[in-house]
Amino acid sequence: MRPWRRATLVATAIAAVELVGLLLCGLVILAKPLAHAAQREAQKAAVSKTLPAHAPTPVEHQSTPAPKPAISRHLTKVLVLNGNGRNGAAHSEAARLQSLGYQIAGAADAKRHDYATSVVMYKTGFRTEGVRLAHDLHVAVVGPLDGIRPDALAGGQLAVIIGAR
Repeated sequence: MRPWRRATLVATAIAAVELVGLLLCGLVILAKPLAHAAQREAQKAAVSKTLPAHAPTPVEHQSTPAPKPAISRHLTKVLVLNGNGRNGAAHSEAARLQSLGYQIAGAADAKRHDYATSVVMYKTGFRTEGVRLAHDLHVAVVGPLDGIRPDALAGGQLAVIIGAR
């Protein structure tokens, strides 16, 4: 073998090892942001698949602070609906809400029992109270009343449907 060929093969092997090293470094640097983005998209897809097409959407984190609720927890009435089919889920959640200071307008079964995730809904004008309730319950999905008539809230301003999670 001629010396220039040997030198070319050695230089090519070194360049290949450096290329693999650079690719691995790039992968390590980009892996975490890509994993977080993929996880957020998977969560959005999971929520959209578990809720009906007309259901409220997850609350987005806003850069501006949310306005403070107009009424206190003690004056806020909540209708609790069991949407997961487990016996006593609505009544146990109602007791939890009472311990947080909310008034309970009622506790009953939802029309369906296939909710995968819990949902907080609010009457017109009570969005901030709905967001506060969702925060208190660690619920990610908040929206206006959908599928429930305002007069069905038994005098309440908010409704929470207890899902499987």
